[in-house]
Amino acid sequence: MATTADFRNGLVLEYNHGLYQIVEFQHVKPGKGPAFVRTKLKNIRTGKVIDNTFTAGHKIETARVENRKHQFLYKDDMGFHFMDSNTYEQIMLEDKMVENADLMKEGQEVEILVHAEEELPLTCSLPAFVELEIVYSEPGIKGDTATNATKPAELETGANIQVPLFIDQGEVIKIDTRTRSYSERVKN
Repeated sequence: MATTADFRNGLVLEYNHGLYQIVEFQHVKPGKGPAFVRTKLKNIRTGKVIDNTFTAGHKIETARVENRKHQFLYKDDMGFHFMDSNTYEQIMLEDKMVENADLMKEGQEVEILVHAEEELPLTCSLPAFVELEIVYSEPGIKGDTATNATKPAELETGANIQVPLFIDQGEVIKIDTRTRSYSERVKN
């Protein structure tokens, strides 16, 4: 059991017969009336984000979850297959449980959020940044770095993102998986 004073981003709550993760919260102390906490809660199973307000000091039930490191093995008709880095056990996740799956390549380390009491995998998230090679892009223009103009590029995993004009085919770039955007060119 916890209270609103224990809120932090990423905390998982048992709320409305489901598991919700706190995406954002704000303590508010109005001039008149009791204090309250405004939150954005993301349903772990559906991904839907809802707004909710709790009165200050409200008791809530937290869920015991763990982030466990896994290695992505392969994808087939059944879903995505991963191996636990510590126990070498393999698990399979459905497509909807993996965020930004098109930015994941075989052998990549990921974190799987597991409900510790039920040993049930909930979601899979990539590291904040991944390095991928560009397999197709229009030829770059030398010296064109002054503008913020972008062009489409296809990555080795099949994903398409926007990159600056000076990036060429065959280069390795760093991608921010949270925003699905180009971050920087990787030096060889």
